[in-house]
Amino acid sequence: MSKEALDTAPAVSRTDTAPTPHDAGDAGYSKDLKARHVNMIAIGGAIGTGLFLGAGGRLHDAGPALALAYLVCGIFAFFVVRALGELVLYRPSSGSFVSYAREFLGEKGAYVAGWMYFVNWSTTGIADITAIALYTHYWSLFTDIPQWTLALIALAVVLAVNLISVKIFGEMEFWFSIIKVAALVAFMCIGIFLLVTQHKVGGESPGPDVITGHGGFLPHGLMPVVLVMQGVVFAYASLELVGVAAGETAEPHKVVPRAVNSIMWRVGLFYVGSVVLLALLLPASAYSAGQSPFVTVLSRIGVPAAGDVMNLVVLTAAMSSLNSGLYSTGRILRSMAMAGSAPRFTARMNRSQVPYGGIMLTSAVCVLGVGLNYLVPGKAFEIVLNIASLGIISTWVIIMVCHLAFVRRAKEGLLTRPQFRLPGSPVTEIATIAFLLSVLGLMWKDPEVGRKTLYLIPLIAAGLVAGWYAIRRRDARSALRD
Repeated sequence: MSKEALDTAPAVSRTDTAPTPHDAGDAGYSKDLKARHVNMIAIGGAIGTGLFLGAGGRLHDAGPALALAYLVCGIFAFFVVRALGELVLYRPSSGSFVSYAREFLGEKGAYVAGWMYFVNWSTTGIADITAIALYTHYWSLFTDIPQWTLALIALAVVLAVNLISVKIFGEMEFWFSIIKVAALVAFMCIGIFLLVTQHKVGGESPGPDVITGHGGFLPHGLMPVVLVMQGVVFAYASLELVGVAAGETAEPHKVVPRAVNSIMWRVGLFYVGSVVLLALLLPASAYSAGQSPFVTVLSRIGVPAAGDVMNLVVLTAAMSSLNSGLYSTGRILRSMAMAGSAPRFTARMNRSQVPYGGIMLTSAVCVLGVGLNYLVPGKAFEIVLNIASLGIISTWVIIMVCHLAFVRRAKEGLLTRPQFRLPGSPVTEIATIAFLLSVLGLMWKDPEVGRKTLYLIPLIAAGLVAGWYAIRRRDARSALRD
């Protein structure tokens, strides 16, 4: 976003004595999410299939240096969530960054932010139901059931949970996160025990020699590490859920800072720590994209039913992601609909104060994913995953641009920043935006997947422009009728 764009963004009229700007999309929500729900949503956002499943293939390609990639991406992901956390304390909103984009960048900014986020989560939802079907096929009991049928059942179950109440959503996420954390902690305890006792893993003693004896920290050079950055960034997708959930908690000013600040050490412990441990236990070449790296280690030491247990955990992670996607897009679309930037039916709420219209729209796109599972079951996951990466990168960039505009308004004396702040502004925002755009640019180096994904950008841009003018014409006709 250029300096001129920031300068021409709608002025914020709030001062210390003026009322807080109100987003019409925030009205009508319950405040049933507790502190434990929001804290575990933050943990759940930091732990998903990107670690449980994706780390295996990335470790094979990049080697032990993958830990550094997770650390670097984790730092920038923390900056994004910290910036969003400051905006939340300034004005909690279920519309989250879409609401802030509307305030600081205008309705066009909110429109782009909201629909790119919808692109992210609707395609991620397709990836999730595909993953759930694949993981369920692991057990012989389900192998005869078509992949598309399992995907449809998974969508129906999570959709039903989301439509009941936000409290049920919070409870489901709480227990999903408990399962994921417990599995990681158990594995790390086993891994540390193997290191301390020098118990052989796959016929080789664990320790630094596993790294130095198989090509070192960068066995394939620097470029593979750079190329996996896109996947690593996607692994952190959904950390921004903290901002959406804050709109439905009674005490966001107490809950959000604690949840946001805890993200950094979780990233260090669960992502970086796990990858370092994996690299010390087995050579990077022993891992593969088709198997969870944790299952690879446990199977090498003869742990019974290791595959079954970890498959259940990965299945839980995918269900958690789908659950979060339906929840967040429902709130985001309602915020947009109340401002006229989304279909009117997405503003509707049921008796349980759940925005069912937006949730149903996201589910409808996921149903298209069921068809994708029917037509190309072997390629469905890869196709949608790359489209989703464009959505999450654009969402994070918009959050940082909003924060830049927010800080500028504060310097002009038009509003007051909360005590909970993103450190190093504006350098932090600019560096984060530059990093995210560089990740997007580096996708060109991957002709098989990344470059094809970049070809979609003009198509998405054309769709956004066409949608914007269609909405404006609709509103103009409505105004004439009124």
